[in-house]
Amino acid sequence: MNSIQKTQLGSQGLVVPPMGLGCMGMTRINGADIYGQASEAESIATIHRSLELGGNFLDTADLYGPLENERLVAKATRGNRHAYVIATKFGYEIDDQEQLTWGFNGQPAYVKKAAERSLKNLGTDYIDLYYLHRLDPATPIEETVGAMAELVQEGKVRYIGLSEVSAATIRKAHGVHPLTAVQTEYSLFEREVEAGGILDTLRELGIGLVAYSPLGRGFLSGDIRNPDDFAPDDFRRMIPRFQGEQFYKNLELVEAIKSLAAEKSVTPSQLAIAWALAKGSLPIPGTKRVRYVEQNLAAADIQLSAADLNRLESIVPLGTSTGARYDEANMMGIDK
Repeated sequence: MNSIQKTQLGSQGLVVPPMGLGCMGMTRINGADIYGQASEAESIATIHRSLELGGNFLDTADLYGPLENERLVAKATRGNRHAYVIATKFGYEIDDQEQLTWGFNGQPAYVKKAAERSLKNLGTDYIDLYYLHRLDPATPIEETVGAMAELVQEGKVRYIGLSEVSAATIRKAHGVHPLTAVQTEYSLFEREVEAGGILDTLRELGIGLVAYSPLGRGFLSGDIRNPDDFAPDDFRRMIPRFQGEQFYKNLELVEAIKSLAAEKSVTPSQLAIAWALAKGSLPIPGTKRVRYVEQNLAAADIQLSAADLNRLESIVPLGTSTGARYDEANMMGIDK
């Protein structure tokens, strides 16, 4: 295995590589290919190649499928579970027929039920990092985290985290049981975690920031040229960032980023990941292809100077509107 430099995520003791592998695109969600069609064989090969290169931190969730993504991760890690750090998430309610209700459920009984189901689907007796995927507005966060803490005491979960939550929610949760990580979208195109004071809160409390979509849902790869490049069921068609006039404004920003990447002889994706690393986050770029996981992990070796960071951030200054990151209904699920 490649000796990629390991790092601590948060301050509770979890040791991980400098970036993880987002597995969401390896399966469908509710019958739709989220980022184009996936091959199970290549997805599993991607997970195995990531491990060979030292990238043993996998990010999944029961929502993805639902449940099928965890089962795919189980296939990929079978017989070698100890070599991986597996993070999964719960909170989008899934009923006993394995159907999404599209409600949020953080009730203690559901926390336990969801965890048992994930353990079974992952083919493991412990989850390294267990996140609440979205806040349940009907259940106090203290109750949800209290149930997650019991899973830690039982040895079923090693560390806990939250996803898409406000600074106030983070403080309340951390007071019940120390959080290891908070996951949110974070990239050159999405910096609300900085603007909203969440990053400052995480630093103060010693909680790690896990950055999903560090490539702006693929925009920062430089490969997307036209809104019609997407398959009919690609969910990016529903996201304002990829619609109408905003798409072409964002394309101009990407062109400027591509120029800087060319100067440094790296890909735009690698530059975007290197930026996220330099900002102190742990990015989890998603891919289902071996060649991209190789490229992404190589970004850990890119050193950006203060001048490089300034140039990048002058292209997309804090506060630049690149379009909402979800449609209106999904934005309602983000705790402000």
